[in-house]
Amino acid sequence: MTSLDKPAADQQKADQAVTEAALFEAFGGVRGLVETTVPGLVFIAIYTVNQDIHSAAIAALVLSGLMGAVRLARKDTVKHAFSGVFGVLFGVLFAMMTGNAKDFYLPGMLYTLGLSVAYLVTAMAGVPLLGLVLGPVFKENLSWRTRNPGRKKAYTKASYAWGLILLAKCAVLFPMYFWADTAKFGWVTVSLKIPPFLLAVYLTWIFLAKAPAPINVIAEMEEREEREEREAREEAAKSPGS
Repeated sequence: MTSLDKPAADQQKADQAVTEAALFEAFGGVRGLVETTVPGLVFIAIYTVNQDIHSAAIAALVLSGLMGAVRLARKDTVKHAFSGVFGVLFGVLFAMMTGNAKDFYLPGMLYTLGLSVAYLVTAMAGVPLLGLVLGPVFKENLSWRTRNPGRKKAYTKASYAWGLILLAKCAVLFPMYFWADTAKFGWVTVSLKIPPFLLAVYLTWIFLAKAPAPINVIAEMEEREEREEREAREEAAKSPGS
């Protein structure tokens, strides 16, 4: 590697690190994985032992609420603090209303199915959902749609990847919802929480790492405002009587 290649390689590594950090931040990070997995694990573990929906549901809800409270105490984003709590709350309501422990996982399954369809449809429509989600994170907003075709292509590929991975997950869980016993279904559901997510994030990172760098429209806007203010001051200084 020549001395000219080294700065470019260093910049590429820096861009990849920024991409990785932004991805995990956008999707809740490691703590987000824990918060969405552990309550379901607690639910199925308690239900497997005592076959009581109410105690299992209450334990999962209390645990989820405590983790949300910890996030709020640490002044994390409200979205991450409450997303897991609401997911568990809906699961608890479904399970208690129907008396079927499997229904604790049904809202999450329906959400996953809807999300997979959204990823695929928006990718086919040329407005990939992942670009809409990550654009503000990278401070590029929607500039990738018209000004950065390589980045749009990467977002489209990543959205297809997310859609197909989540659809494959649904293809496993929905049949099991109808024919598997509750314990087996619960453990499989919990086990499929993290691996598909990590695979989708990894593929997204691969696609974006190879894509052109994002156009920072926020920085452009600030630079334009500063230039306009400077030009206005210069005009005022040149005007008669100043």
